[in-house]
Amino acid sequence: MNTYFIAGHAKLPQGMAARNVYDSITITVELDFKYGVIVDASCTLATEHGREYIRQLLRGYCLKDGIEELIDRVQMYYRGKAGQAIQAGLKDVYAQFELVSVK
Repeated sequence: MNTYFIAGHAKLPQGMAARNVYDSITITVELDFKYGVIVDASCTLATEHGREYIRQLLRGYCLKDGIEELIDRVQMYYRGKAGQAIQAGLKDVYAQFELVSVK
């Protein structure tokens, strides 16, 4: 296989629709093993539209470039209540990426 799977988690804020189902948001990414590029992504937002939007926002980003530009992208384009939770989840994904990329 040429990809690997990483999951990141973060607490959701009060008053969100997804909070009725989950206490935290999970962001998963499938990464190209050699280049660290996000091939696919998903998250546990409540609406299909929100999940697809985050998927499109993350796909194609290279984690070898660091996490700040991806966080900036979320801050600029995602205006939902889960913005900070998504950013925290991505930081968790990046921390997991750093662990596997050291090997």
